[in-house]
Amino acid sequence: MSSALLYTLLMGATALERLFEMFISRRNAAWSFAKGGKEHGQGHFPAMVLLHTGFLLACPAEVWLLDRPFIPWLGWLLLALAVAAQGLRWWCITTLGPRWNTRVIIVPNLPRIMGGPYRFIRHPNYVAVVCEGLILPLIHSAWITAIAFTVLNAWLLTVRIRCEDQALSELAGESHD
Repeated sequence: MSSALLYTLLMGATALERLFEMFISRRNAAWSFAKGGKEHGQGHFPAMVLLHTGFLLACPAEVWLLDRPFIPWLGWLLLALAVAAQGLRWWCITTLGPRWNTRVIIVPNLPRIMGGPYRFIRHPNYVAVVCEGLILPLIHSAWITAIAFTVLNAWLLTVRIRCEDQALSELAGESHD
C-alpha cells in the first residue's frame, strides 16, 4: 500500500473523528441552551467550518496532485506529535465535559473551569488546533496546505479568541478592553 494511500486513510480517520466531535458538540450545545446558555460570535463560525473542512480535503489533495513525498524520519515523528495534539484535544473535551463545544456558548452561573489543561494555558484546545494545522499536512510533505491553513487559521483564531475571552469576561463581570 502506498504512503499516499495510507496518508489519505489517516486524513479520512481524522475527518471521521471530527464528525464525532460535531456530534458531541451538538449534544453539548443542547445541554448548554437548556441551562440558559447564550451563543456568541455566530458570524465567524461558518468560516471556521469552511476552513477546517477545506483543510481535511486539501491535505490529501496536495499529496496526490503534487506528488508530495513521505519522508520517513519526519513523517513518523510528526505522526507521533499529531497523536499528542489529539490527546491534548481530548483532554480539553473531557475536562470541559458538557460545556465543551465547537461554538462559543456561555452558560450563566457556572464557574470558569480551571482544571485539566486549563490550569496551564488559557486556550489549550486552540494550541492543539494550531499544532495539528502544521503537523498533519507535513506528515506527508504537504507544505502549501500547512502554510495556507496556518495563516488563515491565525486570522480566524484571533477573531475567535477575542470573542471567547469577551464572552467569558462578561460572564464573570470583568472589564474587557
